[in-house]
Amino acid sequence: MSTTENVRFFFKGLGVDAKTREYIEKRLSSLDNKFMEEVLQTEVEIDLDKKGKFRVEVMIKTPRNLFRAENTTESIEGSIDLTVEELQEQITHQKDKVRTIRKRGALSLKKKAVIDQAARF
Repeated sequence: MSTTENVRFFFKGLGVDAKTREYIEKRLSSLDNKFMEEVLQTEVEIDLDKKGKFRVEVMIKTPRNLFRAENTTESIEGSIDLTVEELQEQITHQKDKVRTIRKRGALSLKKKAVIDQAARF
């Protein structure tokens, strides 16, 4: 399942046109190749504060993790761009963490392995 298949949008205090919605979905779809597992649900919340700035919050739920990012800027597009970059960093960090744990486990198994002295190489 891709990131954009199961997206829920929440708009508070504003209306968003189709062009902006397409842009948001396009930016979220760029995250697809970063995931190791399927995406269960994506929630995008956009609201307009009293100062005229847009706050964008994106939550992506996977079977094992929850990734969340939030940003406030002058435009919806700017907020989405910064939020997607932050999510990419979180996903990359999680993938590296899992990779490191697997590597360390393999190294400890390798240290425990005993090679028979009669073996020829």
